[in-house]
Amino acid sequence: MSELPARRLLLVHAHPDDESINNGATMAKYAAEGAHVALVTCTLGEEGEVIPPDLAHLAPDREGGLGAHRIGELAAAMKHLGVTDHRFLGGPGRFRDSGMMGAEQNHRAGAFWNTDVDDAAGYLVEVIRSLRPQVLITYDPDGGYGHPDHIQAHRVAMRAAELAAEPGYRQELGEPHTIAKIYWNRVPRPVAEGAFARLHAANTDFPGIAAIDDVPGVVDESDITTEIDGTAYAAAKTAAMRAHATQIAVRGPYFALSNDLGQPIFTTEYYQLVSGAGAVAAGRREHDVFEGVGE
Repeated sequence: MSELPARRLLLVHAHPDDESINNGATMAKYAAEGAHVALVTCTLGEEGEVIPPDLAHLAPDREGGLGAHRIGELAAAMKHLGVTDHRFLGGPGRFRDSGMMGAEQNHRAGAFWNTDVDDAAGYLVEVIRSLRPQVLITYDPDGGYGHPDHIQAHRVAMRAAELAAEPGYRQELGEPHTIAKIYWNRVPRPVAEGAFARLHAANTDFPGIAAIDDVPGVVDESDITTEIDGTAYAAAKTAAMRAHATQIAVRGPYFALSNDLGQPIFTTEYYQLVSGAGAVAAGRREHDVFEGVGE
């Protein structure tokens, strides 16, 4: 433990690529500043749709192998962000991508959505007690946009944070640890509206443009407690997103998923502090997720 940096940040995501889209600039910033940035990804994203035609054979309804391929994409993305600690919950393939809400894959054996929350949380408790992060970032209760694996990642992360602090819970997983601050990913609605207005005016070659409600975690300004200026790390975030080539097509400051609908790339990233380190004063935003830690 003494070998770890003084500041330690843990992020919990559902699939490879979610971290780069949501938190790429934040991750690059804190890694560059010397913090220990750790990523736990809950599934391999086996059910994702494949964008490049030359990789279409990896799709689950064809030859398969997308999950294994996405391990490599995630590793490449993390190199661009400067993050060296990235791992899969319980090991690669322990939990399988559940597909979109309502799909038959939701109920398949081993699907993350079909897993008991406490069973999955135990694997994350071990990570928390080992790394002893002061800050945790994950999704809101809706998973940002209702995907079952995102919702489950939220539930597992929040439950693991609770269990990791309990002295009587599975002492073989390490000494209890309380995470000082927990954040949910957010985007202020006015920021999203402005970014989409610029996208509409940009005359890009996307066949269409996504709706604001397609962006995970869009909320009113009043819900935002924390704003991380990652503009200095825009190139790193964009490169990390581009590394997830099966899932993301990047064109300048915009990107599209498999639906080919353009979305803005946000390099200032926003959060809502939901637990710990005192409430952020009304009308004031933090500009550092470690604010108040150790004070």
